[in-house]
Amino acid sequence: MNESPAPPLDCVIVATGVANLASVVAALRRAGAAPRVTHCAREVLEAPAVLLPGVGAFDAGRAALARHDLDCALRTRIAEDRPTLAICLGMQLLFASSDEGTAEGLSILPGHVARFDATRASAGALRVPQLGWNRIDAEPACTVLASGSAWFANSYRLIDAPRGVRVAWSEHGGRFVAGLESGRLVACPFHPELSGSHGAALLRRFVRAAREACPC
Repeated sequence: MNESPAPPLDCVIVATGVANLASVVAALRRAGAAPRVTHCAREVLEAPAVLLPGVGAFDAGRAALARHDLDCALRTRIAEDRPTLAICLGMQLLFASSDEGTAEGLSILPGHVARFDATRASAGALRVPQLGWNRIDAEPACTVLASGSAWFANSYRLIDAPRGVRVAWSEHGGRFVAGLESGRLVACPFHPELSGSHGAALLRRFVRAAREACPC
């Protein structure tokens, strides 16, 4: 007798007010989630899965999180090792600071996100922003991230990974962090929702891992 399919997993998308979320919502639905956008801190804290989206500017995104106490909810959630995916700007916001703005980041992870080499970019030797497909190579310990090609639209990157995390790497004017996993936190500077079959598989793995972690 065939088992009935699992119901879609409740997945909260953090409303930063600076991101176009249509493609993220559609991609999560295809991955088996039931996405909903919220600026309610309690929902962000308690949801089975949370996505902190990309697109937008660092300072504006950081201010939006503080406006509704979403920064505190995210810090608590990640400290409790609850499934969370941060993409593009969402990944930047996890760190202490970024060249993109003057605001303090969430400092959930140590480090500074720097702009791609401005000297090489101004000389035409390096395209900034990096816009398009690039290869990523995930360390064997990664469980959600995987090696393959992903779609990037970024002017800023993390050069050194924090100690103790599982890492994927890429190259654009030098090696940079193309993704990391720390417990049930997954973060990447690329856009899974725009990364074809590679991104779709990543989102399915994230949803599956979140479902397995759900106590209900």
